[in-house]
Amino acid sequence: MTGRLIWLVGPSGSGKDSLLAALRQREHAQMLVAHRYITRPASAGSENHIALSEHEFFTRAERQLFALSWHANTLYYGVGIEIDVWLHAGFDVVVNGSRAHLPQAKARYADALLPVCLQVSPDVLRQRLEQRGRETEKEIALRLERAARYPLSDGLMLNNDGSLLQSVETFMRLIRAHGNQKESQHAL
Repeated sequence: MTGRLIWLVGPSGSGKDSLLAALRQREHAQMLVAHRYITRPASAGSENHIALSEHEFFTRAERQLFALSWHANTLYYGVGIEIDVWLHAGFDVVVNGSRAHLPQAKARYADALLPVCLQVSPDVLRQRLEQRGRETEKEIALRLERAARYPLSDGLMLNNDGSLLQSVETFMRLIRAHGNQKESQHAL
């Protein structure tokens, strides 16, 4: 039995880190949340990640210790090969993915990949970006523009305009429903 790689995407400020943190706190016997290896300090941002120097990152990449890796916003991101062990053991694995690198994930994981896109209305996204205080007004405008350019056309959509609790419950329902749908298709 193999699990699914749940590739969570959404624009910066859509609430991915909050959703992942809430999922880590929730008991779910068959779901794990992967951490990413990133070339940024551990104290930067709220994501639970492993901070690596560029040298450490490239050493791991050369030794094929990443299942997936990419470069975005001047940083390098990787997801360790441990996720393959988890998937093979039957766990669903949630990864903070990249919309631009979804094709790379599809190429490696094919039918085991389940993209989930967090969507927020532009007004809510602007408000969240302003509240976190990390970007200038110009940077916020660029993030809003980028968010509008990268809609996810395949995969599950999850509106995250409401409370975090609502989003967690909806996420779990979507994942369960998609799993039941896959089982029904295999039975035919």
